[in-house]
Amino acid sequence: MPTIYVDADACPVKDEVYRVARRYKMPVKVVANAPLRVPVDTLVQLIVRTGFGAADDWIAEQAGPGDIVITSDIPLAARSLAKAARVLDAKGHAITDNEIGAALAMRNLMDELRQSGIATGGPAPMTPKDRSRFSSKLDETVNAVRREQANT
Repeated sequence: MPTIYVDADACPVKDEVYRVARRYKMPVKVVANAPLRVPVDTLVQLIVRTGFGAADDWIAEQAGPGDIVITSDIPLAARSLAKAARVLDAKGHAITDNEIGAALAMRNLMDELRQSGIATGGPAPMTPKDRSRFSSKLDETVNAVRREQANT
């Protein structure tokens, strides 16, 4: 059964994930470096992996075809795409094979700029429009996965 994997430590849309998952009775694995509050629901499971990169490593090992990974971490997105999972960021943008190379290059450039002392700023704050777009895109992605599985 397809599963939604949430890179949860800095994920601002966990509640939206839970709502969509309940609608489709789809399991959710909330993966974090430390314990978090998750709803008491048989569909939602908290996975805690301590250590640098351990949560990302666990998601990358588990995710596969038909699964959906929610992350803003570009290297994790690339690893998930390599396993044929679908990837959404917290603002509802699908990260695809066509875009991952440019996203990795931009991430590396920004990292180099930060290391050289140039202030690059952070991501823009979440807006209600971002949350709405995320919910719609996750709903759309779940339906696409369900259609694919019905045709196989």
